[in-house]
Amino acid sequence: MSEFHDDFPSYETLAHHSEEEGKTKRKKLWQVFWIMLAITLVELYIGFKVADWHLTGTFTIKFIFITLTIVKAAYIVLSFMHLGDEDKSFRYIVLIPFCVFVIYLVTLVDISEGTYSKAGRYGLDENVIKQKQDQLNNKSSHDTDHKSQSH
Repeated sequence: MSEFHDDFPSYETLAHHSEEEGKTKRKKLWQVFWIMLAITLVELYIGFKVADWHLTGTFTIKFIFITLTIVKAAYIVLSFMHLGDEDKSFRYIVLIPFCVFVIYLVTLVDISEGTYSKAGRYGLDENVIKQKQDQLNNKSSHDTDHKSQSH
């Protein structure tokens, strides 16, 4: 009796492949796993060493991480979505717009968000400065009143 007590066929029946074909598919799955693990370990190593290499926040490190991420995403699409089994031209038709879109998004974020943070990085908003000054003035006047009452 099956675990779920239903009449649904088992995986082997639905897969329509032999044990040899199953071994080939499992081998491919493990190959994908090890390649993805290797790329992830490279990313982690670079992430831990970036400060030692004095590359923090540089274009080079951003480019490396974005490139490795695109490689991982493309490999997932090629492997798990069976795009790797298609014609070479069809692979390019799918992958090139994806890569162009990612480059567009990165550029957009770098131009709009990057310049926003650079502009306000060293300057404070006048309202924040005024509020802080008011807090300091209120505190000093409160301390002065407190001292005069205690004498």
